[in-house]
Amino acid sequence: MTVTVGVVAVQGDVSEHARAIERAGGGHGLETNVRELRTAGIVPDCDVLLLPGGESTTISRLVHREGIADEIREHAEAGKPILATCAGLILVSSDSGDDRVDTLDLLDVTVERNAFGRQRESFEAPLSVAGLDEQFPAVFIRAPAIEHVGDDVEVLATWDGRVVAVRQGPLVGTAFHPELTADSRIHDLAFFEDEAVRSLV
Repeated sequence: MTVTVGVVAVQGDVSEHARAIERAGGGHGLETNVRELRTAGIVPDCDVLLLPGGESTTISRLVHREGIADEIREHAEAGKPILATCAGLILVSSDSGDDRVDTLDLLDVTVERNAFGRQRESFEAPLSVAGLDEQFPAVFIRAPAIEHVGDDVEVLATWDGRVVAVRQGPLVGTAFHPELTADSRIHDLAFFEDEAVRSLV
């Protein structure tokens, strides 16, 4: 079986995410066809979507300008899986705390941008994540934090008393960059581990 994965690629490099998805899918005997999303018309062909890090204001502007935003919303409304990391988390939130970011309002959370400091304060932390047997080596780079979660949102991980990973239905959001390690378990958790999610791909 082949799973078509769309990775929003209006800004930055997506190759690390592509490799992580391929490793995760391979662990379940699934082939992955990764499509880079820069224009409208590709999302409807995707089984799962990934919204990576970058600059949230820029990504927000470009996905709306290119007509990708509405397609992402339709994907979510169909109950199809999404993994949103760092800036992607900000983009899918209901409240980014920044009027410059036109969020997609898919995840009932309020986020704080750059909550753990700027680029020079980047760090890696051993994170306990619900659904993973062992700690995950989470990489935080200009990372946001989740300030408020809605009633339907499950907290998957916290760091230093702040929420940094959540799930709402088939949508998983992380404040950190899971693609920057050789550990693909977050991609596995988001796309392939949960039976309810796997039935959608």
